[in-house]
Amino acid sequence: MASITKTLKVLADPNRLRILLLLKAEELSVAELQEILAMGQSTISTHLSQLKQAELVKDRRTGKSNLYQAAPSVSRDGGVFGRILGKAENEIPEATNDQTAMRRVLKKRQDKTRAFFDSVAGRLGKDYVPGKSWKSLAEAMLRLMPPMVIADLGAGEGSSALLLSQRAVRVIAVDSSAKMIEVGRELARRHGVRNIDYRLGDMEEVPIADSEVDLVFFSQSLHHALHPERAIQEAARILNPGGRIVVLDLVKHRFEEAREMYADEWLGFSEAELESMFESAGFVNIETSIVDKEPETPQFQTLLAVAAKSV
Repeated sequence: MASITKTLKVLADPNRLRILLLLKAEELSVAELQEILAMGQSTISTHLSQLKQAELVKDRRTGKSNLYQAAPSVSRDGGVFGRILGKAENEIPEATNDQTAMRRVLKKRQDKTRAFFDSVAGRLGKDYVPGKSWKSLAEAMLRLMPPMVIADLGAGEGSSALLLSQRAVRVIAVDSSAKMIEVGRELARRHGVRNIDYRLGDMEEVPIADSEVDLVFFSQSLHHALHPERAIQEAARILNPGGRIVVLDLVKHRFEEAREMYADEWLGFSEAELESMFESAGFVNIETSIVDKEPETPQFQTLLAVAAKSV
């Protein structure tokens, strides 16, 4: 732990406090901090270096850049640093505008992912998508209970929704790409399927009422969420007590090109990470297993995780 004298000296600079306030709320890159704070790259990097030396921020490598966030000791609202930041938020005039600018930057990040899916709408059934296999879908289908109201989150053009609709009372297919929704509706119309309700929305703010569905299904979509844990919490909100969640996603990998090729925010998840997110959202009876491994390099593996909302 850094000395208290050094830590207080670092916190004495209002710009470093502004950075800490942002990183307490969100994980950000140097480029994103530049855009939010209107400061030069070298200035931002210097501040981050000092904050890191004082053990107030941590970073992780993602693709060609690093993402920074506040250390756990800073993020605790009841802790010393949390109280300091609470006061700083009221005393630093720029703090409110910083938060507004940060939301704008995050929207750009989401728009980049959405633009990718807009560009491939109508082709996803033909093009290769890592981890999306009939075998893994079949493994999930075997564990479903008929008939029920199902939410397919990050539904894309609706191939999973079409499968689920055969046994479901109703499928609510949610996707953030308007073009994907348009293609999905056309596919359903062409196949004469009437029990799929396509809705435009984000996995982290699902346009579904509390306790409206019996099953929430994520098929190779969770790694596109900016905050996967929030998507899991949203799943818990919209599920009936006793309802189930099913996640099919990639096992954690190191194929960095996936970020650009497929607009992936996360390079998959470990079983422990998904279990932790489930537990934090209040799910019980958690089961995880690796259900598929592709033979071609980079040999993506598919992780299946199921759990239930407590009654």
